[in-house]
Amino acid sequence: MTGSIDLRSDTVTQPTPAMRRAMADAEVGDDQYGEDPSVAELEARVADLFGREAAVFTPTGVMATQILLRALVPPGSEVVCEATAHLVAYELGAAAINAQVQFRTVDGDRGRLDAGDVRAALRPVGFPNTEVGAISVEETTNRGGGAVHGLERLTGLRRLADERRVPLHGDGARIWNALAAPGEDPAGIGRTFTAFSVCLSKGLGAPVGSLAVGDAEVIASARVWRRRFGGAMRQAGVLAAAGTYALDHHRERLLEDHENARAIADTLAAAHPGLVDPSAVTTNIVFVPTGARAAADVVDELAGAGVRVGAMGPHLVRLVTHLDVGAAACKRAATLLAAALGGPADR
Repeated sequence: MTGSIDLRSDTVTQPTPAMRRAMADAEVGDDQYGEDPSVAELEARVADLFGREAAVFTPTGVMATQILLRALVPPGSEVVCEATAHLVAYELGAAAINAQVQFRTVDGDRGRLDAGDVRAALRPVGFPNTEVGAISVEETTNRGGGAVHGLERLTGLRRLADERRVPLHGDGARIWNALAAPGEDPAGIGRTFTAFSVCLSKGLGAPVGSLAVGDAEVIASARVWRRRFGGAMRQAGVLAAAGTYALDHHRERLLEDHENARAIADTLAAAHPGLVDPSAVTTNIVFVPTGARAAADVVDELAGAGVRVGAMGPHLVRLVTHLDVGAAACKRAATLLAAALGGPADR
C-alpha cells in the first residue's frame, strides 16, 4: 500500500538509499566456507559489542532462537519462559519440532519475568519430573508492549539459572530498543545471558538478518545447527553490510521511535482517558484496546484512511513505531485511531 502510514510492525521498513549503496558495495565471499569478510566483520563486531566471544549470522530471528535452543537445551527438557513469549506464541511450535523441548510458562509483569516467580515455577529435581533445560527471556517484550527487563532483573534471573545449573537464553528481538531506553551498557546486558539472539531487521531497519551471540563453544555448536536447519549462506555479505550500516547509523535514532510511540499514547489518552497508560510506553510498541468495536473493523477503517495497524486480539490493536514513520505521521495515525474508537459510549 504505497504512501500509507504502516505501523503494523517495525519489520516493514525499507532499506534507505545509503543502506542500499552499502549493500551494493559489500565485499563478499562464501560464508559457508567462512570466507565472507562482511559477514565475519559483522559477527565480530556484534560479539565484541556485547562482550562475548563469538556470533553467527542467520537469515531470521526464529532461526537464531532455534539454533541456540538446540545448542543449549537437552531434548526432552523444558524451557521456562513468560506465557506470552514469542517463542511460545508466534513460532508455529518450532521448538517442539526443532529443539525437541517443551515450555513451562510463567505469567509475568507485562511479559517480564521475575526471578522469584520463576523460582516458584521450577519443578523439583529428580525422577519423574521433567528436567529444566533453560530459562528464556524476551527483550523487549512483544505482548508486554515493549517493556524492558533491564540489568537488575536479568542479573537476578542469571543468578537463579546458575543456582539451577541451566543456561539463561535471551530472545533479543528488540534488544536494541531495550538498550536505548534506559541507556544500558550492551556488554553488561550481554554477559547476563548464556547466549542470546539480536535482530537487525526490526528497529535497526535492515532488510533481513539476526545473530546468535555467546561464548565460542556455544556458537560453534549453533553454527552446526544453522547448517542443519538450512541457514548456512553463500555470498551473504550483501545482507551483513546492511546490518553493519544499521549499527553505524540507526542505533542512536531509536529514541525517536520511542518518543513517537509515547506521543501516540499521549494523543489516545487525551482523547479517551484511561484507554492507555502513556507512562507504560517506554519503547516503540503501543497496545490499544478497541472496546466494543471489533479490532478487525478498526483495522479496516484505518486502512481506508491510509493507516495500517495490526489486530492482536478480538478487541486489541498494536502500533509499532519505526524509522519509516515520522512524528507527523504518527500523530495523524493516533488522531485517526482516536476518532475510530468513538466516544465513551462506543467503548
